[in-house]
Amino acid sequence: MPIFYTGKGDKGVSHVGKKKIQKTNPFVEALGQLDELNSMLGVLKSTKVKKDLAGTLHEVQESLFIIQANLAYLMLKEKRTPPLLEPIKVERIEAIIERIENKLNPAKKFVISGTTHLSAWLDLLRAKSRNVERSVLRSDAAGKLDPGIRVYLNRLSSLFFALARWESRNKKEKYPSYK
Repeated sequence: MPIFYTGKGDKGVSHVGKKKIQKTNPFVEALGQLDELNSMLGVLKSTKVKKDLAGTLHEVQESLFIIQANLAYLMLKEKRTPPLLEPIKVERIEAIIERIENKLNPAKKFVISGTTHLSAWLDLLRAKSRNVERSVLRSDAAGKLDPGIRVYLNRLSSLFFALARWESRNKKEKYPSYK
């Protein structure tokens, strides 16, 4: 049997455990969005970013795996308790955002991304994380997902926005704005 494909999903159905799930299922969509964000984080992390940023990106990747596990548990209606996304994860993101907020002036206009390569990537991650948040919320219409995950996903786009602005400031580049 091939390692990388089975052919079982060729008709729009994924085989997960002993269950068959439509690939159009909102949970499958959310899991795919999370996977895409995680991959994008990996691409950025593989570039020559500073050690502290690489560590932050890695921690976000680990949190995304926990969120994916929680969604999979809901999708498969598992009886077991899914792994916990610890509240400290949200607190760490908030602490980073607050440190940056204390050093920057508030944005008073819409900002245009692309001041530097890194800030552009961080803005792309911001936009993607908002997509992920909406996709996860659609999949959890019943509201059974750990509320801490909703909070975490909501903070994620703020983290990437703050990091992008910080990167632009550190490069002494004027962050372009829309007038």
